[in-house]
Amino acid sequence: MTALVVFESMYGSTKAVAEAIGAGLAGSGPVRVIEVGTFAAAPGSRKLSDDITLLVVGGPTHAFGLSRSSTRADAAKEAKAGVVSTGKGIREWLGDLTMPTGGLPVATFDTKVLKPNLPGSAAKGAEKALRQLGGRPVAPPRSFRVHGKSDGLVDGELEAARAWGQQLGASRIRER
Repeated sequence: MTALVVFESMYGSTKAVAEAIGAGLAGSGPVRVIEVGTFAAAPGSRKLSDDITLLVVGGPTHAFGLSRSSTRADAAKEAKAGVVSTGKGIREWLGDLTMPTGGLPVATFDTKVLKPNLPGSAAKGAEKALRQLGGRPVAPPRSFRVHGKSDGLVDGELEAARAWGQQLGASRIRER
């Protein structure tokens, strides 16, 4: 199994979750964890290579769903030390993406504030976009909680992300 984890992160929490998911997946085969803007800027990023056997996509929930350039700009204005993702976001990258022939197994995740518990989910939006591209979800969209926009992850979320990555890897191996 070769997994690709593509993430968008403003304040670093979603990046930390993506890295933990990648660590969990590592026991099942090669894993590449990459920030979406960096990946989108790479030659050939519009079509995923045929060696990818699992695509995991995640980002922060902004305005009830996937971020937009305006919500990323707002986050950058509020950031004390800059933001992780400064280029293209998940929404734009998915709009340009072409899946390999026959589709690809996919899983999605997001980060959401713990309180207030608002509706909406970047993970659900990403899953919908991936389904339209021919992606085949292997797990329900997963949310990981943060204390506030830039206040860090709720205790235990990195361990939960690592465990989720292990579960994704194990389920992919069983399906083969």
